[in-house]
Parts: sequence; C-alpha cells; structure tokens
Amino acid sequence: MKKLNSVSELKSAVQGFKPILYLRENHTQEIPDKRDILVCGGTGCTSSNSLEIIENLKSEINKAGLNDSVQVHLTGCFGFCAMGPIVKVYPDNVFYIHVSPEDAHEIVESHIKNNVVVERLLFEEPTLNHKKVKKHEDMSFYKKQLRIALRNCGHINPEDITEYLANDGYLALGKCLTEMTPQQVIDEMKASGLRGRGGAGFPTGVKWESCAKNPAINGEKFVVCNADEGDPGAFMDRSLLEGDPNSVLEAMAIAGYAVGANKGYIYIRAEYPLAIDRLKIAISQAEEIGVLGKNILGTGFDFTIELKYGAGAFVCGEGTALIHSIEGKRGEPRMKTFSSSKHGLWNAPTCLNNVETFGNVPAIINKGADWFASYGTEDSKGTKVFALGGKVNNVGLVEVPMGTTLREIVYEIGGGIPNGREFKAVQTGGPSGGCISPKDLDTPIDYKSLSDIGSMMGSGGMLVLDDTDCMVDIAKFFLDFSVDESCGKCTPCRIGTKRLYELLTKICEGKGCEEDLVDLKDLALTVKNTALCGLGKCAPNPVLSTMDCFYDEYIAHVRDHKCPAGKCSAMLDFVITDDCIGCGLCKKNCPADAITGNKKEKHVIDTTKCLKCGTCIEKCKKGAIVKR
Repeated sequence: MKKLNSVSELKSAVQGFKPILYLRENHTQEIPDKRDILVCGGTGCTSSNSLEIIENLKSEINKAGLNDSVQVHLTGCFGFCAMGPIVKVYPDNVFYIHVSPEDAHEIVESHIKNNVVVERLLFEEPTLNHKKVKKHEDMSFYKKQLRIALRNCGHINPEDITEYLANDGYLALGKCLTEMTPQQVIDEMKASGLRGRGGAGFPTGVKWESCAKNPAINGEKFVVCNADEGDPGAFMDRSLLEGDPNSVLEAMAIAGYAVGANKGYIYIRAEYPLAIDRLKIAISQAEEIGVLGKNILGTGFDFTIELKYGAGAFVCGEGTALIHSIEGKRGEPRMKTFSSSKHGLWNAPTCLNNVETFGNVPAIINKGADWFASYGTEDSKGTKVFALGGKVNNVGLVEVPMGTTLREIVYEIGGGIPNGREFKAVQTGGPSGGCISPKDLDTPIDYKSLSDIGSMMGSGGMLVLDDTDCMVDIAKFFLDFSVDESCGKCTPCRIGTKRLYELLTKICEGKGCEEDLVDLKDLALTVKNTALCGLGKCAPNPVLSTMDCFYDEYIAHVRDHKCPAGKCSAMLDFVITDDCIGCGLCKKNCPADAITGNKKEKHVIDTTKCLKCGTCIEKCKKGAIVKR
C-alpha cells in the first residue's frame, strides 16, 4: 500500500476498502456467492493448533477450486476461550467451536460446497435446553456484552493494516490532527468520562491535561503504554494487542498530539511473543503508510513508537517502577511526591495509560464523548473488559457496560457454576483485589461499588470460586504470589507479606490458634497502611476481604482444626468407604503405594504413607474415596 500524504488520502483509502470488508451485514442472498472464513489467532487458540486449521482450510479450498469465492482470515481473540479453537463463516454468520485441523475437510465439503452447516461443531446453548445455535448473537455468553475496546478483535486480521483501515482505522487520528486543537482533544476525553482501566481508575482526560500543561524537559515529553499485564489469569491487554494492535498505536499518537509528545513507548512483557510480533508488524505497516513516524499524513506532526520489554516482574506494572525499568534501572517504585505527568520518563512529563484505556480512545474520538458516556454509570462511564475464569462454565474474555452486576456476569454471561456446585465467591482485581461473597452478587460493577464492598476493579481479572474452594487457602495462594513478586524495597511489603503468608500456612496446616487471627488482621492492616507502592498496599486485600466475608472458615481452621471445604490436605485423611468394589484403579495409580487390598475386596489407605494428592479420588469410578 502506498504512503498516505494527507487526511483526505486516508479517507479515500478507508472508503476504498469498504467494499472488500467481509462483514457483509446487509447481504441478502440466501446462498452467498462469496464467503470469508475467520479463524481465531489468539494465544489460546494458536496453542490448540488454529494456525494448522488455517493451512488445512486453505488447502481444502484450493483442492475444491474455490479460491476465487472463499478466503480464510486470521483474526484476534473471539473471547469465548473455553470453546476454542473457533472458526466463523461469513456472511452466513455461523460460529463453529472446538474445531480441530481434521475438521477443515468437512467444513469446506459440507458448508462451503454444499451449504450444509456442520451441526456437530455448533455451540449448545444451556439456556435453550442445549439447543445448537449457529450465531454468536444467540449465545448467552455474548448477549449482554458490548464491545468498544474489543470492537475489532475477532473481526479483522491484526497483521494486515488495510483491514484496520476498513473499520475506520486512523480516521480518529486524522480528525484530531486537522479538525481539533490539542485542548479540544483533551476536553473530549474529559467529557467522555473515560477512567484508567489499569486499576486505579484515574480520569484519563485529567491525566492528559496535566501532562499537556507541564513544560517539556529538554524539549521532550513522552507517551507510555503499560502492557505489563501480570495478574494470574488475566489476559485482557494481551488479547487486545494480539487482535487489534493498531487501535493502541493510533490512540498513543492521539495522546502524543494532545499532550505535545513526539515519542511513545510500549512496555510489554517479553513472554508475550505473539503480541510483540503483531505490534512489530503493525508499527512497520503504520510507518510505511505514513500514519506513524515523521510528518504524519502531511500535517507536520511527528510521532514514533518503540517497544520496551519487561522481564516478567509484577511490580513493573506499577507506573514508577515501569518508568525505572524503561530507563534501564532496577524495576522498583518510588515515593509519589510528584506525578509522572510532571516528572516521569527521564524526568520529562509522561502520559502513562494501560492498553485497554488506549483501546477506547479512537472510538471516543470517532463517535463522540456523549456516545461513550451514554454507557455505564454516573461514576464509571463506558465498558470494562474482564478475563472471566475459575469455576464457571463459560470461561473467556468479556466486555460489558459498567453497572452490569456480578450476578449477570457469573450466571448469564458465564453460564453459572459447573457440575451443579454452589457459588461461593468471586475474586476481582487479581492478587490486589478482594473476594466478594454471595450476598453482594447484585453489586453493579463500577469503581465505587466494588470499593465499597472491599474489592476493586483492578485490571480486570475475575476468578469465580465454588463450594469446594477454601477461602483461607485462596488468600494464601494470592499472598504466595505477592511474596514472590515483591521488589523488596520497603520493609512492610518485603517482610510483612512473608509473615502474612507464614501465618496463613500455619492456619492451613491445622496448627493455628485464635490469637493468630488477631495477629493476621493487625499485620494485614499495617502492611496496607505503610507499604510504599500499590503492590504492597493491596497485597493484604485477599486476607482482609476473606476474613470479613468468610470469618467462620478461619474459625473452623483454628478452633476445630477442620477445613469446611475439604481443601487443606494437612487437616484431612483420605478414606475408602464400603462402596469400594475392589477394582484396583486407586491402588494402581497411587504414587506413594499407600493403598492395599485384593481384587474385588475393599481397599485400605495407609494414612502414614498417603500424600493426599487426590489421584485416588480422581481415578475411583464409584466415588468410594472421601476426605474426612
């Protein structure tokens, strides 16, 4: 594609690509003359051979002589990760799940050649008595979602900038450069009510305005994108970068124009190779057509973007530690005596936002602040992306309007708790967040409401727990993560989190007493109030929230030395009941040779040898092994 030298050339190019856009929503033919097959190319699906699916589809289409009427496209994440690999056929709008490379032949032979949908690859909707549905719009997982940040993920090829242009790509940047002053751009962001999606929720427009007003240092200001997503189970930012990298690049250029910066950095974890590769491709293509680099679209505005790699330290997701890491220093936070908007990267004013925050910006500029602010609540405008995981049927990436309740996400979008188990809690905000009990399930998701019940929005991790989960053990799990990720700079975090973890370990091993609970809470509050940065201040949140909502479980652990959920193995014995038929599967699979017994006779577990690994329970087909 040739270089675009003006905004008018950009607009002409965007219009020129419209006819080839494969989202033919107004297609009226019963049997389409041309089709497009979209295959998920996100990390989850590529790890399940989706790239091989693409190659097999292309091969089958070539064998059938259909190259002129059918095209196969790589896309970003569709969101419904539990159902991957996903293949979608347009304009039929047929959604196939759990596709394997071997299914390519049947999809082409049956659906593409003979217009017969492959029924066995369709999703069975639980709310419709497991009726098979063709369209994603009919799935409860998608019905309440509203995609703004993820608007292009699953629809366009992230490695082809022309497909981003076909979806109004870089028009927002062109509009800012030719129709708006920097202050007007900032005013639009303020009016939209967009708050930072990285966890703190600081108003984006206010941050941009502060950076714009502070004078440059040595003629420099910077825009930094925080892509150091490190929460356990969180993959929102990574998926956005893998599925729609140009939206983040465009937003950073808009921010650069608004605050007076000509240089941007994306700080991304080195263990996200797919996101890095696609960012490199997107940056190269954007520079080639003139929407990044020198004299963008002939307007005289210069903006370049460079990737900086993180080594996987969770603390480097904190703004000041991230800046230190980019500068080549040790990734440790500093006291926030001044904001990064005043003295940030190399002491220059720096505009720092995370991936999802930037992902919303082009849509806000194109559609207007009022449009964005029409979604959400008074306190929290727009939508929020969550990585929904844990004990829930529909695991995946969801984007919902602010104000959607936790119950709607867990039971409608998430499809409820599997295996008929009872809902116990939902953890929001990852290791920095809190556990929310059933009594607060109708809480609307916004910054204030979550804070009021002792949790937080965080970056968007959402872990669902059922009645087999021990809340003391969950708090211990997150403390273990925080201990490992502490940079060690301040004593409350370096020592305090370790002592908290030791107390929780003592309690989970059945060695605790009620005085330990007093010490646990006092220490948690001390760490929360005295730690240097957000990691240390929020590390005790899982302890405090579980003690607040599930104190009876803590009491059971220290007073009765029992784990009500049957999770803490130190307080349990594995026992074979009279239901045993002597099949020998448990004995055969026991790694410690702790099970004895003859064929067709009841077996016995030697508790002195038992590792309490649970293998015997998994292998027993009669459910004859229990925890006591």
